Amino acid sequence: MGLKEALLNDSSAFDAERLQKYTGPQLRGLLKWPRPLPLEEERVRLLHEVGLELERSFEGKASKLVESCGKSAVKLVALVTRHFPGFRDHSVYKGRQVFLYKRAQIFASDLWGAFKGQGYGEFHDISSITMFADYIVPAVLQQLGVLKFSSTLANTIEACNEIGAGTEEEVELRACSIYAVEKMRELLSIKSGKQVLSVELDLWLWSVGVQCPSLRHHRTLSIYY
Repeated sequence: MGLKEALLNDSSAFDAERLQKYTGPQLRGLLKWPRPLPLEEERVRLLHEVGLELERSFEGKASKLVESCGKSAVKLVALVTRHFPGFRDHSVYKGRQVFLYKRAQIFASDLWGAFKGQGYGEFHDISSITMFADYIVPAVLQQLGVLKFSSTLANTIEACNEIGAGTEEEVELRACSIYAVEKMRELLSIKSGKQVLSVELDLWLWSVGVQCPSLRHHRTLSIYY
């Protein structure tokens, strides 16, 4: 709500030039956040990075970035991760590189939802976007019995202990959630005879999770969630 209110109060709040100049306290002011943000310096650096690259490659306009994807959500994700290093959400898992791209994908999904699949939100391949692996959905999948956690992992989550970003446990939680939702999507599509989108399933699962105050989720300090 803070960002929406900031934009309503000042339509230039997110201009590329302005993004390059924000400080930590100014960002907190936009968000109406009463204390230092987690990883605040890094988040400010990422704002500067986005503003600079928008100005350098897209005439300072996010709309130009979206227009350049040719109505392809997959291409938009590729463009975002190519031009903005802060969106390169990947890890090395047992010697293999794993690409998750939560924030890049949710950018495409949010456009699709906000514009109802039209204009800037029209993507012919929105079905290629996976769920957005972060905190809530893995916990909901575990509650539903779709995912089963080891006793060690379950105890770590129950105790609210931090799980390091990029660790095997964190990558498994996120990657297995993506796989599970894809399997759910396939089964639901077969049973209903209609196309079911992963982005829709993600929204439903996330909505279930945020309405459950007692839900325990893993804790990871990361710029990618």
